[in-house]
Amino acid sequence: MRGATRVKFAAGAIAIALAATACSSSSSSGSSGGTNANGVVNAWWGDPQNPLEPANTNEVNGGAVLDMIMTGLVQYDPKTSKAENAVADSITSTDQQNWTVKLKSGWKFSDGTPVTAKSFVDAWNYGALSTNKQVNSSFFSYIDGYNAVAPASGNPTAKTMSGLKVVDDSTFTVKLSQKFSTWPQTLGYTAYYPLPASFYTDHAAFLNKPIGDGPYKIDSWTKSQQMKLVPNADYTGTNKPKNGGVTLKVYTDTNAAYADLQSGNLDVDNGVPNAALKTIKTDLNGRFLNEPAGIIQTISFPMYQANWNTAGAKLVRQGISMAIDRDTITKTIFDNTRTPATDWTSPVLGEAGGYKSGLCGDVCTYNPTKAKELVAQGGGIPGGQLTISYNADGPHKEWVDAVCNSINNALGNTKACVGKPVGTFADFRNQVTNKQMTSAFRTGWQMDYPLIQDFLQPLYTTTGGSNDAHYSNAQFDALVNQANAESDTTKAVQDFQSAEKLLITDLPAIPLWYQNGTVGWSSKVDNVTLDPFSVPVYTDITVK
Repeated sequence: MRGATRVKFAAGAIAIALAATACSSSSSSGSSGGTNANGVVNAWWGDPQNPLEPANTNEVNGGAVLDMIMTGLVQYDPKTSKAENAVADSITSTDQQNWTVKLKSGWKFSDGTPVTAKSFVDAWNYGALSTNKQVNSSFFSYIDGYNAVAPASGNPTAKTMSGLKVVDDSTFTVKLSQKFSTWPQTLGYTAYYPLPASFYTDHAAFLNKPIGDGPYKIDSWTKSQQMKLVPNADYTGTNKPKNGGVTLKVYTDTNAAYADLQSGNLDVDNGVPNAALKTIKTDLNGRFLNEPAGIIQTISFPMYQANWNTAGAKLVRQGISMAIDRDTITKTIFDNTRTPATDWTSPVLGEAGGYKSGLCGDVCTYNPTKAKELVAQGGGIPGGQLTISYNADGPHKEWVDAVCNSINNALGNTKACVGKPVGTFADFRNQVTNKQMTSAFRTGWQMDYPLIQDFLQPLYTTTGGSNDAHYSNAQFDALVNQANAESDTTKAVQDFQSAEKLLITDLPAIPLWYQNGTVGWSSKVDNVTLDPFSVPVYTDITVK
């Protein structure tokens, strides 16, 4: 993984570029002979939460597929995390607020229809419109006219954003509501992918078998079982598959997936169970990667529940955080594939990019005596017991139990905290997004693009599309907006960190640890690597 710095886009005609500071990464074992270009890779997967629409996907399972079958204006280099033009030929501005986007010629969707300026403009308008109920709607909030299509209350007064204009088939313009110097760097995220005309004319058919402009296309999809992806012959980008396709196999038990990996029935497993981390190198004869990633794990609280949104509850949350022995848990449960978190971002950003070691201070430092004092001072745990909800089909039981044991020991109460499993990831996420949580629940963030903004705005601004806690602080929102408008890199990072410091006392989410990307693979495949988001680079995997 690579830490990237926030880049200033100076006034004048400028093309998108992201300066990145690269660090070394591991790689798979070298090829031990010829490769089979038609060979199919069998890979671990989990059911997506929502239908596979770009603006309605903000979790890793759905995102992994959309990144394979779709390509946006920008893509991120799998080795350096550098943002580079993909469908875009150029993205330029003279004032950092009014942008002109020009597309490369010859780009097509897998149904053979051309990718045009309208493909982007229509998709973004659809994603923003509140009546379409897309979870990524807020990613369009900086486009002029967003408030008309997605008002804070009431019905929309327009169906399209005034800031989007199609000039011709290969050109469109974007007017933002304020200066946003790094806006082009965000455009590789899922929400900004283009959509074909068939998305609107036969929506149901699209949802059953989504169509994109990426390196793969969907051959078949049996929901809750598997999805077969094959190379997209119409793809003209730089990431052409080096295999004959990928079959994503749905597992509800990470141990079952790992057993299949060991037996050769699965080729790539990036959902490795925690219990396997101590022996995986031996089990797989070294076919294993463990790399820093742009991922942070947290515990969030339902701020929409009155008993969790009081001055006393704020003290309780601080006490709970101080009752968690992060050092011991990351060593014993995760075998050092996690690092205790001391802020709400990720070390891969680097200090220049916004990561601040120790920013959380005492609140993220294990102190059982102070923890017990704060919980008592706050009136005790709301409801009398802390439950931590998590999806049972992921590798979470061990660490949730360990966190609860740490809290129980610190508070001197064996029943103060207990884990609360929910069957599947999709079920769990539906409960979260439907505001059905009554106590704490696990949350994690895999960066969408390597900017500090992405670790703060979507998760903690009032209208953030991934604000699972439903936290709201007007000062936090104002500081994020101020940071986005800054053209000076250093000042922008300072503004973001000023906003982040508000989370120390408000604590809508407790930082737990920064997560490494891990993946194991079978002896049937080679060239397995992870991108900066901890997702396997499927196009590069070769089959022996």
